Amino acid sequence: MCNPLVFTLNCGSSSIKFAVINSVKNKIVLSGLVDFLGFSEISISWVIESEKYNKKFKKSISYLDIIRFIVCNILKQDLKMYDYISCIGHRVVHGGSNLKKSEIITEKIIRHIRNASFFAPLHNPINLLGIQAASVCFPHLKKKNIAVFDTAFHSTIPKTSYLYAIPYAFYKKYGIRRYGAHGISHSYVMHGASEFLKIPVPKLNIITCHLGNGASVAAIRNGICVDTSMGLTPLEGLVMGTRSGDIDPAIIFFMYNKLKMNMKDIENILIKKSGLLGLSELSSDLRDLEDKYSCNSKAKLSIDVFCHRLSKYISSYSSLMEGRLDALIFTGGIGENSCLIRTITVSYLSLLNCKINKESNMLIKFGKKGLISAKDSVSILVIPTNEELVIAKEAVSLISN
Repeated sequence: MCNPLVFTLNCGSSSIKFAVINSVKNKIVLSGLVDFLGFSEISISWVIESEKYNKKFKKSISYLDIIRFIVCNILKQDLKMYDYISCIGHRVVHGGSNLKKSEIITEKIIRHIRNASFFAPLHNPINLLGIQAASVCFPHLKKKNIAVFDTAFHSTIPKTSYLYAIPYAFYKKYGIRRYGAHGISHSYVMHGASEFLKIPVPKLNIITCHLGNGASVAAIRNGICVDTSMGLTPLEGLVMGTRSGDIDPAIIFFMYNKLKMNMKDIENILIKKSGLLGLSELSSDLRDLEDKYSCNSKAKLSIDVFCHRLSKYISSYSSLMEGRLDALIFTGGIGENSCLIRTITVSYLSLLNCKINKESNMLIKFGKKGLISAKDSVSILVIPTNEELVIAKEAVSLISN
C-alpha cells in the first residue's frame, strides 16, 4: 500500500473520536475528540506528535460541518495528512443479523446498517451520518470506506448464549437474539492480554469488562467470545451511565398499564434517564459520583449497585471458562481509571481467587497498562482500549485484499 495512513471515525451521539493511523507502523499519528456535539458549546481537541490543540465553537453545528473542519483545518494543514490517507474506517455499533464481519461500504451495506438501526437507535443513525459526511469530504475515497462492526466479535457466541426463551419464531422471522456490543474493544484487549500474559489467543480464557458510559462484559474461551452482557440492543446487561441494563420486563407492563405511560416515554426513561443517573439523581458521570461517594448516600448507592451487577456477570461467566480463568481485564474510561470501581467489584470475587494489590491498583490510571492483582490471585489486568487501531487494521486488510 503506497499511502499508509488510515483515517478512523467513531461517531457517537454526543462525541466524535477521530484518528489518523500509520498502518505500516501501527502508530497513531493524530488523535482527536469532538465533545458536546449538539449542545451550545462544542469542543474539538486533537493531538499531533504530543502537541495538543483545541478549538471551541459557540453554536451547534452539523456532523458534516464538524468533519469538514477536521479535514480542512487539521488534516490539510497539519503535516498535509489528507493526501496520504488511503482509506477510512468507521465504527458501526450494530450489524444486525446480516453483517458479521467488516465490510467495504456500498449502498447495500448502508441499507443493512439502516435496517439494524432499530437494534441501536442511538448509534447506527449517527454512524451513518459519519459515513455520509466522509463520502462528501473524501470524494476520491468513496469506494474505500470500511464499516467495522461492534457486533462482529460476538458472532461466535453459541445459540445457548444468544437465544432468548421466547417463541423460536421471533428469532427465525425477525432476528431477535443477543448480538452484543463493544466487540472492537473486547477484541483489542483480548490480544493485549495475550501479549501481556504470553498465552496464545487460541488458548486464552479471560473475562473482559469494557466500562464506560456504556458498559459490557464478554466471556472469551480459547480466544473466542462465548457470551456477552449486551443483548438485542445495547440496553441489556450492566448498569450504565443512563441505561438501566437488566430489568424485569414486567416493569414495562407496569409503567404502561398502571402508570399510563406511553411507550416512547418508557423507552426514553430506560435509555436516557436510568442507570447511574436514575439511581443517584445527580449525574451519569461516574467521576462526579466518585467525588461524592463518601458523603452522599445516593452517589454511594449507585456505585455499589453498579459494582454488584458487574461482579454477578463476572462470576457467572467464570462458569464458562472450563475450569481455568487466565485473567480478568478492565478497560474503557471507567475500567481504566476508576480504582474505586475495580476495588469494590473485585472484593466480591474472592471465590474466584481474585484479589487486588492496593498499591498497583492506585497507580494504574490515565492510559497506563498493568497488573493490579495480588501475588496469589488470578491475574487482573488494566489494558487501555484502542478501538481506532483495530478499525485501521480491519480497513487496511479489506482494502489490501
